[in-house]
Amino acid sequence: MEDKTPKRRESISLTSVANGLENKGAELLESLEEGRTPGNVSSPAEGGDSWTEASPEPFSGRRSPRPALRARRFCTEHTQLFRWICTGLLCTAFAAFLLTASLLDFQRALALFVLTCVVLTFLAHSLLKRLLGRTLLRCVKRLGHFRLRLWFERGLALAAFLGLVLWLVLDTSQRPEQLVSFAGICVFISLLFACSKHHRAVSWRAVSWGLGLQFALGLFVIRTEPGFIAFQWMGNQIQIFLSYTDAGSSFVFGEAMVKGVFAFQVLPIVIFFSCVMSILYYVGLMEWVIQKTEAPLLIRPYLADMTLSEIHAVMTGGYATIAGSLLGAYISFGIDAASLIAASVMAAPCALALSKLVYPEVEESKFKGAEGVKLTGGDAQNLLEAASNGATVSVKLVGNIGANLIAFLALLAFVNAALSWLGAMVGAQELSFQLICSYALRPVAFLMGVAWEDCPVVAELLGIKLFLNEFVAYQELSQYKQRRLAGAEEWVGAKKQWISVRAEILTTFALCGFANFSSIGIMLGGLTSMAPQRKSDFSQIVLRALCTGTCVSLVNACVAGILYVPRGAAVDCTTLLNTTVGSSSFEVYQCCRGAFQSPSPEVSREALDVCCRFYNHTICA
Repeated sequence: MEDKTPKRRESISLTSVANGLENKGAELLESLEEGRTPGNVSSPAEGGDSWTEASPEPFSGRRSPRPALRARRFCTEHTQLFRWICTGLLCTAFAAFLLTASLLDFQRALALFVLTCVVLTFLAHSLLKRLLGRTLLRCVKRLGHFRLRLWFERGLALAAFLGLVLWLVLDTSQRPEQLVSFAGICVFISLLFACSKHHRAVSWRAVSWGLGLQFALGLFVIRTEPGFIAFQWMGNQIQIFLSYTDAGSSFVFGEAMVKGVFAFQVLPIVIFFSCVMSILYYVGLMEWVIQKTEAPLLIRPYLADMTLSEIHAVMTGGYATIAGSLLGAYISFGIDAASLIAASVMAAPCALALSKLVYPEVEESKFKGAEGVKLTGGDAQNLLEAASNGATVSVKLVGNIGANLIAFLALLAFVNAALSWLGAMVGAQELSFQLICSYALRPVAFLMGVAWEDCPVVAELLGIKLFLNEFVAYQELSQYKQRRLAGAEEWVGAKKQWISVRAEILTTFALCGFANFSSIGIMLGGLTSMAPQRKSDFSQIVLRALCTGTCVSLVNACVAGILYVPRGAAVDCTTLLNTTVGSSSFEVYQCCRGAFQSPSPEVSREALDVCCRFYNHTICA
């Protein structure tokens, strides 16, 4: 008993001290809330008596906090409880609504169901990362022996290479044009490596991972049925969403003007898209999505300290992608929405991989920490102000698009007139900018995997995109696609009127980027305004980044060429031609061309008369 008594007294004394210190901390917080400075409370170490005056019995036990502090804690706890209750009720109501809608008509509720699954996936990822992230990281570090990891990576790389070779041999046996696309990837990567700034510093591991991720994304989107259906569905939803623009533009400009005039049909989509994006930023949804994808959107605070390799990666990423507002405009042209979305997704890892191939890192980066990019929701005070700001900001973008279209199309017409005038002097009256591009860039189009008969048209579009801009190129591509869908003749004289579906898809991927010579000034002006002290570094890198961004789009098209397979059931020409056909279409043209080339007994005379009504052929005479 004698040995335990001092320990017990010491324990009681320590408890009393802790209670007294806790009381002093509460009093300090209260004094700050009431506006009094904490200097009036002297410590016992200073020998003052203020402690005794403020607390006559500091060690006599725990004192209750004052009413102001108690009320504040009460309000905070109950506010948080009320918030959780409201959130729970809303989630329960939404779950009941989703369940009811799915039971009534699942196809109609599919869009809501998919969006809910995506949100739940992100929420589950965030929860697991917060609860188990550090534990899993420690386990990985313990198990990650250096030699074991090295051999595992080498084995994985070898297995991936052998799998790729085996897959190419088996998959390309029926479609040899896929090998041309694979050869195109090898050629473009070899050219970029030859132009690399530091050949020995290239991290082939980073390059391989980036290209592998790009190929995996393309495999999921283009070749697998779930991926193709998902992106096709997403494209259809975007088209439906953008169609709501007609309500506003028809009211302002009139329905006739919207349907017949390009400026009133396409440019309002940019305004609508910008308005919606501003609202999503205000409510925090865009910041949440960007943080999950770890996209380096806001680079202004980091430009001054970035290495040259990191600046090159930023420029390459900008050149290899397109703005979301312009994506809506291209979809309104009639360009395949699923291909545009897939090209944008696949370009991200490819841009980083090829950027590190051309300009590898040789400096010490200052941004290797775990801190993410901090995003803000804008300066809007409410939802209506956010919508108004988004629409107002887009007016400048719409003006720039319209001005650039007027200027570049007028410049193109002038250049073609000058070239035609010069060509007429030597007997080449048809000389034009498009004709020059069709010859100069024809090998590039062929390396993408485009059929040789379509290469002149694709090369022409690549030249327009590189020397003018992708907006004009996509507009030209949409005209070729519209003529194909309308069932026009493939050739009118020596001029090809449309290209194959495969060529359209590959061209869509190749044009999906901001890399053109007219954008150099935009890139330099934008980055210089954010970091004026690094103007010389930006000027030194911009041309190299432009070429790299162009190759990213071309490699993207090559990957699509490897993976593309025709989809859709074959057309029953006998049934189609023996029924009443009111207008021509691509299917009618295919069936009629087959009937003209090799007439069969199954094709009746009435069916040939239908074909002769739309197309001219010697059999119709």
